[in-house]
Amino acid sequence: MALSNSQYNAVMREYERQQAANRRDQEARIARVYARIPQMEKLDADTGARAAACARRVLGGEAGARLSLREELEDIREQKRVLLRAAGFPEDYMEPRYRCPDCKDTGYADGKHCHCFEQARISILYAQSNIREVLERENFETLSYAYYDDSQPVPGLGMSELEYRKLVRQCREFAEQFPDKGQNLLFTGSTGVGKTFLANCIAKCLIERYKSVIYLSSQDLFEVLSRYRFSRDAEEVEDTYHYILDCDMLIIDDLGTELNNAFVSSQLFYCINERISRRRGTVISTNLSMGMLKDTYSDRVTSRLMSHYTTIPLYGQDIRVMKGKS
Repeated sequence: MALSNSQYNAVMREYERQQAANRRDQEARIARVYARIPQMEKLDADTGARAAACARRVLGGEAGARLSLREELEDIREQKRVLLRAAGFPEDYMEPRYRCPDCKDTGYADGKHCHCFEQARISILYAQSNIREVLERENFETLSYAYYDDSQPVPGLGMSELEYRKLVRQCREFAEQFPDKGQNLLFTGSTGVGKTFLANCIAKCLIERYKSVIYLSSQDLFEVLSRYRFSRDAEEVEDTYHYILDCDMLIIDDLGTELNNAFVSSQLFYCINERISRRRGTVISTNLSMGMLKDTYSDRVTSRLMSHYTTIPLYGQDIRVMKGKS
């Protein structure tokens, strides 16, 4: 899932557009201040003049020129702060403003890609895989309770609307408060009871909170892990492999539908354990019960799931079949 050159260039062009918009916004705010406080423009001009004079003094070998300039500039800054407050402006009103303060809208922070760059990157990947279109259809705002009622509160027959509303509230709170109030969820239940829908609801909410989210079916997940370990094209999936381990939220859908073997079991444990160690979140949906997960994978996998995941069981009839009948 590494970006192609054209995709990378598209992301960087967006940063350039944002930087230009930031400059225009700052210039407009400065113009408003100058119109309201004419003295401010003179102070800004003095700042430039004094800096130039200091440079000449430093080149001339004058001792203490830099210290003198710092004191003069601090005096000017204090005058500006006083004038701004008196005119009803915030003290930082003339300063640059950034969409991402961490990288100042450059895409890089501390010599590496900023988290906002990674979010832009994953947004491109979502668009490629059509998952963003899915999230427009499947989210907390479009969620319906039409297929639940209080006449079916018995497990195995169907969830009541009240039960399902409580479950949805739990998922929404998880997404809105992540990672402070929990990091990992395990959805269990038979086909068509809404596990993937709820996982998508969480994904949409997290993306809107600028969290990096990657969604993979279990088959796609283990394909990436296998290619990284064994294929000649390992470099093509290296970025994806590391991002799987380090993104804010990894969603593994339909665990148990992949072809299982010793490699799959060991890699599942490594992925789950590594993300727990890095304090990264994971949401897993599966048709398997906890006992079946233990039989399919290993005691180590189920131990991690039981000790670090909140299990949310769903039960009832296949909603997709019910929709087809309505």
